[in-house]
Amino acid sequence: MVLTVALPIISPHMRTAVVQAVHALEGAPLPAGGKLVDVCVDLSDVVQHDCPAISYFRIAVRERAYVRTLSVKRGDEVATGAAIATLSTEAAEPLEGVPVRSARLTIAGILYQPEWWGGSPV
Repeated sequence: MVLTVALPIISPHMRTAVVQAVHALEGAPLPAGGKLVDVCVDLSDVVQHDCPAISYFRIAVRERAYVRTLSVKRGDEVATGAAIATLSTEAAEPLEGVPVRSARLTIAGILYQPEWWGGSPV
């Protein structure tokens, strides 16, 4: 079964996110809970905040799958709803046709750690 992964809306005010890290590799299996990408969401121009307006999130899959294509790399600014990856439930499954559904995802807020991404945020 072919599955799509699109950038989810993490905040109602978010329009884009910047990819901080891509953890998955094309052709590699991902276990349930496997890390796909880390993103940075900057809401400083959208609304007033009492806390930092830049937040970091990890997007992980909630089901076992194989990464067939990756549409993003570190530093890319991605719009909500834009394709991030194509997954499949079988390693050599044909990718022709319409994907069956979106992959089940988990989104977790994470604290910025410079050593994770090699220095300052993008």
